[in-house]
Amino acid sequence: MIMTFPWCYIFITGLLLFETSRGEWNTRDYLKREHSLIQPYQATGMTIPYWDFGGVTIVTNNYIRLTPDAQSTQGSLWNSVPCYVRNWELQVQFKVHGKGKELFGDGLAIWYAKDRMEGGPVFGNKDFFHGLAIILDTYSNHNGPHNHQHPYISAMINNGSLHYDHDRDGTHTQLEGCEAKFRNFDHDTHIAIRYEKDTLTVSTDLSNKAAWKDCFSVPGIKLPTGYYFGVTATTGDLSDNHDIISVRLYELDLPDDVKDEEDRSQILPSAMHFESPREHVDDPKPSALNGVKTFFLMLIAAIVLIAVLVLGIMYYQKHQENSRKRFY
Repeated sequence: MIMTFPWCYIFITGLLLFETSRGEWNTRDYLKREHSLIQPYQATGMTIPYWDFGGVTIVTNNYIRLTPDAQSTQGSLWNSVPCYVRNWELQVQFKVHGKGKELFGDGLAIWYAKDRMEGGPVFGNKDFFHGLAIILDTYSNHNGPHNHQHPYISAMINNGSLHYDHDRDGTHTQLEGCEAKFRNFDHDTHIAIRYEKDTLTVSTDLSNKAAWKDCFSVPGIKLPTGYYFGVTATTGDLSDNHDIISVRLYELDLPDDVKDEEDRSQILPSAMHFESPREHVDDPKPSALNGVKTFFLMLIAAIVLIAVLVLGIMYYQKHQENSRKRFY
């Protein structure tokens, strides 16, 4: 027994080091079960403890499908308990997949919002919302104001006064974003939304290896307490299956010297580095004046062409007449 103890100690130490090297998630933070959704989902009947769902959402043993791969649908999943945690990390395990190879849509959004269970045009949620939206957009509506590819993940902070501009993919009001090709994997994909000391950080694990990859980080974000977490999705002319496998909310374990005890229950959502939304400018459309200009330009071009042809014919005839005179 005395001889085997060092080997046991070495083995246990090595095992702990191995677990640490794997990058396990949230080992020092606290899972908040009232804000989390983990299999099995159903308790009795079709109800889910602490969660409500709407639209075309269906609950199975393995996933919660917000929308099927069908046109013009909306689905939602909302936590029924307001969150009063100041520093948190939300991890969502999800899967977006469908028959489309080149064209698919529209996408899903993860919310920390004042109002819940209100369907609308912003990926299945209301416009002019209060709170935070993390948008996973799979279809590009317009190629004008941006040069990134889709799928694309972006963040938007709203105090109730901003309109999400679908025609411009929300680029006029987004805080930051990154490209993330999360569609049609055989495995599940993960996204982490971390709100710590007024900094919003979004990371992804698209390889299912328990290793986060940074998407973007934005400081100077002020979020109220008492809002609700939710996930919504929508399809239009294009479609996808939007599946949620799990939702985990962790309260971050911060040192006492960095904890802020400010009451934020009544503040408005805000972002220090938020750029004022650019004015929506519609694509130029042909007008009556433009039509008249086009007509006159075509008329002038036709006149010039006819004049060139007439001069060419006259020159040819003159040349033929001079040639005949040489033979007399």
